Amino acid sequence: VRGFDVITGQLRWAFDPGKPDDQNAPADNETFTRSTPNVWAPMSYDPQSNTVYMPTGSAAVDLWGVKHNALDRKFGAAMVAVDASTGKVKWVYQTVHNDLWDFDVPMQPTFTDFPAADGKITPALIFGTKSGQLFVLDRATGKPLTDVEERKVTQGQIPKEIYSPTQPFSVGMPTIGANVLKESDMWGATPFDQLICRIEFKSKRYNGLFTPPGDDPSLNLPGSLGGMNWGGLSIDPVNQYLFINDMRVGLEVQLIPASPEIQGAKNDGNEAAAISRPVPLAGTPYAINAKVRFMSPVEIPCQKPPFGTLTAVDLKTQKIAWQVPVGTVKDTGPFGVKMGLPIPIGMPTIGGTMATQGGLVFIASTQDYYLRAFDTSTGKEVWKARLPVGSQSTPISYKSPVDGKQYLLITAGGARNSPDRGDYVIAYKLP
Repeated sequence: VRGFDVITGQLRWAFDPGKPDDQNAPADNETFTRSTPNVWAPMSYDPQSNTVYMPTGSAAVDLWGVKHNALDRKFGAAMVAVDASTGKVKWVYQTVHNDLWDFDVPMQPTFTDFPAADGKITPALIFGTKSGQLFVLDRATGKPLTDVEERKVTQGQIPKEIYSPTQPFSVGMPTIGANVLKESDMWGATPFDQLICRIEFKSKRYNGLFTPPGDDPSLNLPGSLGGMNWGGLSIDPVNQYLFINDMRVGLEVQLIPASPEIQGAKNDGNEAAAISRPVPLAGTPYAINAKVRFMSPVEIPCQKPPFGTLTAVDLKTQKIAWQVPVGTVKDTGPFGVKMGLPIPIGMPTIGGTMATQGGLVFIASTQDYYLRAFDTSTGKEVWKARLPVGSQSTPISYKSPVDGKQYLLITAGGARNSPDRGDYVIAYKLP
């Protein structure tokens, strides 16, 4: 991550997780450290403390951490605060130790003045993770402002792998969409695919949230898409409500020893992977034998709906105020066939929410092609507009200096897992 002088365009500093104490650009014929934990999601800047907050992913390779060094393990799956003038690290808060699940911090943090039980107000940042956790940190120190417990987790069996004996669980805030699955949670559009899903569930190793990958078939929920993903969270500062959208589609994972017989393009195991035959995992002695969504034979998620929700958390109590399924099967369905039905089953979402002072929260990141507004106090849908294609973006709102009216704006380029694509920028004007 690099900081530039806005007047001259000259490099002011560089943050390299492989050399965190060196803020200079590499010398001639040298490079920044390769394959370190990256900052692929947006960042947030706090002018009061002159701090940049950077959410990180994990060092390559996602599913195999044998080659990860101490700095990879320190900066991976973390929120990193650096001085905006120098790039020097102020603090690091890690959300997953020795990440083997691609459980990145996938969003910029959202700022708020957080109310404590004793009435004290602390400048805080809040963010979600792919593992369905919500963290509230002191902006100055990086210390949690709500309870976080280190809990023992299942250990894996891959040779030379370093497994963390514990993982942080943000118990002081609600967990969204990461409940431990049971066989009774298996679901289907027909008795046939429900039966297949139950058989598949029973055939896979599954120990809950941090089930480690191995050389046998395993199940990971949430998968590497989340949980929560990019777009971020929004807050109603008047009522102290936090708004979160999520997705709930598990992932099947299996590593096998790579052999000379396995041919084809190599893969780094990233979140876009959909692998149905063994593919060498670049830089490792393994191949991915499977990395596919936990779906039924008719290509719908195996666990019961909702597959995505919109949730409001009351920051005064740290409890869920309301939760509603968001998105219908109007523009998707089994085998990718559009069902055309406005059934509010709740679908996976990619893209964030926007809360307004008028008591509305807007979202357009569903698999059906709508921009919606919900009542922030109840979660009731109060308005929607049909888009030409789906959207994976976060709405913005502004007041025009020309006519004094308030506008709502969204970009629509297409929803994930939909073949429909476009290049639309659409504005709505309040009367």
